[in-house]
Amino acid sequence: MTRTDDCKEADDTGPSGYAAARLHLLTEGARSGPPRRSALAGLTDDWLTGLFAAAAPAAKGVSLVAVGGYGRGELSPRSDLDLLLLHDGTDPSAVAALADRLWYPVWDLGISLDHSVRTPAEARKTAGDDLKVQLGLLDARHLAGDLGLTAGLRTAILADWRNQAPKRLPELQELCAERAERHGELRFLLEPDLKEARGGLRDATALKAVAASWLADAPREGLADARRRLLDARDALHLVTGRATDRLALQEQDQVAAELGLLDADTLLRQVYEAARVISYAGDVTWREVGRVLRARSVRPRLRAMLGGGKPVAERTPLAEGVVEQDGEAVLARTARPERDPVLPLRAAAAAAQAALPLSPHAVRRMAATARPLPTPWPAEAREQLITLLGSGRPTVDVWEALEAEGLITRLLPDWERVRCRPQRNAVHLWTVDRHLIETAVRASALTRRVGRPDLLLVAALLHDIGKGWPGDHSVAGEIIAKDVAARLGFDRADVAVLAALVRHHLLLVDTATRRDLDDPATLRAVADAVGSQSTLELLHALTEADALATGPAAWSAWRGSLVADLVRRVSAVLAGEHPGTEPEPAAPTAEQERLAIEAHRTGGPVLALRAQAEPAAPDDSAETGEPLGVELVIAVPDQPGVLPALAGVLALHRLTVRTGGLRTLRLPDDVDDDGSVLLLDWRVAAEYGSLPQATRLRADLVRALDGSLDITGRLAERDAAYPRRRGRTAPPPRVTVAPAASRHATVIEVRAQDAPGLLFRIGTALEKAAVRVRSMHVSTLGANAVDAFYVTSGTGAPLPPQDAAATARALEEALRA
Repeated sequence: MTRTDDCKEADDTGPSGYAAARLHLLTEGARSGPPRRSALAGLTDDWLTGLFAAAAPAAKGVSLVAVGGYGRGELSPRSDLDLLLLHDGTDPSAVAALADRLWYPVWDLGISLDHSVRTPAEARKTAGDDLKVQLGLLDARHLAGDLGLTAGLRTAILADWRNQAPKRLPELQELCAERAERHGELRFLLEPDLKEARGGLRDATALKAVAASWLADAPREGLADARRRLLDARDALHLVTGRATDRLALQEQDQVAAELGLLDADTLLRQVYEAARVISYAGDVTWREVGRVLRARSVRPRLRAMLGGGKPVAERTPLAEGVVEQDGEAVLARTARPERDPVLPLRAAAAAAQAALPLSPHAVRRMAATARPLPTPWPAEAREQLITLLGSGRPTVDVWEALEAEGLITRLLPDWERVRCRPQRNAVHLWTVDRHLIETAVRASALTRRVGRPDLLLVAALLHDIGKGWPGDHSVAGEIIAKDVAARLGFDRADVAVLAALVRHHLLLVDTATRRDLDDPATLRAVADAVGSQSTLELLHALTEADALATGPAAWSAWRGSLVADLVRRVSAVLAGEHPGTEPEPAAPTAEQERLAIEAHRTGGPVLALRAQAEPAAPDDSAETGEPLGVELVIAVPDQPGVLPALAGVLALHRLTVRTGGLRTLRLPDDVDDDGSVLLLDWRVAAEYGSLPQATRLRADLVRALDGSLDITGRLAERDAAYPRRRGRTAPPPRVTVAPAASRHATVIEVRAQDAPGLLFRIGTALEKAAVRVRSMHVSTLGANAVDAFYVTSGTGAPLPPQDAAATARALEEALRA
């Protein structure tokens, strides 16, 4: 290795000189990336070589060896030094003394050290017992002392690795799988571990080890660059934090991006995700090849014996025109001509997905290099093959990744580039935007029996979030892109309009069902006008479910499914010509509600009933819906101020989450009281954890809350102080708006805020101070975010004048920000 000025300075001044030269190297703005890592390794080499020469000027039978990352000549700012003191065993006491003179200066400088002292035989035995040790020794590099001793160990370790590869490689694959299970998939994590997560630096090192076995090799295209990007990110992370960490935490991403000269944290994450995708795909291909080779080795001797020593011929089974199955992969037929067949990439992908086979990387590479571009608009066969691919279920994911690895997806769909590897900074989302779109198609493939146009459902699933690569409302941007893409795919004008509407309104059903009053005819008419037809409503219903299921477990449940299904049923009736009327007629009270109201009036206090609600049966062909509907809580209380905040506060104290809530005034029969009225509240609640509280305890606390003897504010403040805070960025401030023209008989106020204990109590208190009455409310929680809608009226029961509505919204927002 070439000696640098930094190295010379380290030699001249000893450990303190090395520390100064190291600090200068790490703070030198002109040098970063591979040159800095190489220079840091060279600087450290010369310092350790000097220590070794001073401690053992005439040493024989002993050498100093760098292993692991240091052995590869790659040192990040806070990397450990992995060192092996190798000796022939002739003078153990002298070797022990030499080790002390080497290790203590490293420790004195505060540098982490992973060290060992072994003979070659001991090193080989330890490597045989510990796979991680063997992997480290594969990168052994001589630093000082007896070169022959080091060279002999390297030769022996490589020979052992290659001889034992059929046994050790499955162990290595299992080790990688266990690590992925613990640390997750790097390219989908908001706070990824750059080293341990799947697709990280450990996996890249494992691929080098597979290549060293001579049994199989990873696809090399882009692999070195992907590994370099992850190493650069780790270097910047070390410099920003001053710690030996591999976890790219949220609060450090902006600084790491700045250190790398990138625009922002999202640009950083996208680069990291792209690198991880390359490494993950290379790992998938490599381990598949390892399995194929090992299976062939076990079968070949028997086949040769059966065939009289002749070479067996691989069986090729036709899958589609130009596509065959061979050795468990979909490959190109010998007669395939990608340069003359522009549909072949889609046909091969669809055939592979339908057969649940991986698509051969060699086939994909050949098609990427030679296939002609599709004409515009696409021929019918190309469109049909894309729909077949999207409708193949779970195998679609791996086949899509194979096409993505060679750039075929962005060649087929140029708009895909803007969503590729794009992060979603929302705890509800499990995936990047592009993977979410494919996962939605996978979910939609299970719902195709529920719609009359499954082709439109699958394409809408693929495109519904395509606008997230553009500024502004992604649904609005996506509608424009969907029109262009659909026309390019060859859909006719009517189908293009349907696809554009599905993308534009893909959030309409779930937003309306969870945040609007479904008894309000204005709500139903607005949805019906947006959807336009029964067939589009049917498609939008399936797309809504597929989108939510592909988002994550917090986005869909039996409760949400039942609300959306109820909305779809009502809107379908409107589209069929039924008219819900101009004002909803309040439902007549049930016998139980009337009984509770009379009891509340008689006792002058609250009366309640609490009962569990059964989960509805899932419709045919639907996916699992998850959680039960919760518990129905019916409360009757004499009409008085402060009921909403009091009840919300009591429920918060008992750790009950409110899902929906209705409130109305019930006039008592004349034979009970000539001038009696009772507030009737019918809510759905769910326990955060544990069992439900007893109804008697709820009632007792509600009585105390209404008479002022229960300090809800103080109790909730104590709870809030102990509430666990997520690390990372500060939550955005709450936002309160008035939904225009959302209802004819009430003003709709929407609240979007960070979910926390007592949030509904604070909202109810603020609305009470604003002197408005809550007619009904619809609450929804996605991850850590609450999105609630309140239908409010004045004291006379009329909607608020626009000026009063705006003032109420401002006051509520100020109260929540305080």
